[in-house]
Amino acid sequence: MDMLTVLDGGLGRELKEIGAPFSQPLWSAQALMEAPQYVAMAHQRFIDAGAEIIITNAYACVPFHLGDKLYQEQGARLAQLSAEIARTVADDCKNRVQVAGCIPPAMGSYRPDLFDAELAKPIIETLYLAQDKFVDLWIIETLASIKEFHLNHSILSQSSKPGYYAFTLEDTLQDEAKLRSGETVKDAAYELVNCDIQGMLFNCSVPEVIEQAVKDAKSVFKQAGRDDIEIGAYANNFEVIEQDHEANDALQSMRSLTPEEYLNFAKKWKRAGANIIGGCCGIGPKYIQALSDWKRKGAI
Repeated sequence: MDMLTVLDGGLGRELKEIGAPFSQPLWSAQALMEAPQYVAMAHQRFIDAGAEIIITNAYACVPFHLGDKLYQEQGARLAQLSAEIARTVADDCKNRVQVAGCIPPAMGSYRPDLFDAELAKPIIETLYLAQDKFVDLWIIETLASIKEFHLNHSILSQSSKPGYYAFTLEDTLQDEAKLRSGETVKDAAYELVNCDIQGMLFNCSVPEVIEQAVKDAKSVFKQAGRDDIEIGAYANNFEVIEQDHEANDALQSMRSLTPEEYLNFAKKWKRAGANIIGGCCGIGPKYIQALSDWKRKGAI
């Protein structure tokens, strides 16, 4: 049986939950700016719940959240601070905890139509350089199209550290899983087989659609002789996200998924071929604790 690695949960909503400064459009960057001790606290809560990998709080260190002026003034510094905090928290743990550098969507989440490679490239390069010294691996998050993957990979391939590419999916059940661009997961997986990557993950989508994505990726990697590519999943606890979603207009509506219900989804992902499982937005420490307890019992 393949081992399971437990990833952390959604840092932004956890910061809000524990009382950190938190509002739109700054999102999770506000805590970095005003009360960074809350960021360390949130990381520690996930580690205490059993997370073996924590992701830096760099998701909102982009112009989309900070605005152009504040990004130019503080974007790189805030991204570096996010990595320094995660590194310190991880190094203070008795158990080995890895730090994943976060590369978020440069032009906004869930909107492949807004992606502009020329504008996105310097933002990704800035976040990469700000965090590289402090992280063990990279997770490029919420990729909505194959074009976004290729730009990120062209930059992250210069790193000697493992790279995991996490794609966000259409929130509708289909015979073939699709990215938010409408491209199929299978087509994306075929692009990945010819690249030097560590893993393909699926994040920030409703949990119902992830099992099919894992199966589709697994079939492509097996056919291509790339069983070395790991597969992972970390869903959100949001209501369905529509194609015209405006991320900074208001906080996304939450659903009432319980840790036990989330664990049942995770078991399906594991059976389908995922060996890295955690949570995204709205998946807090209690959910990660359920995953960790399951792993200790054998993750069957």
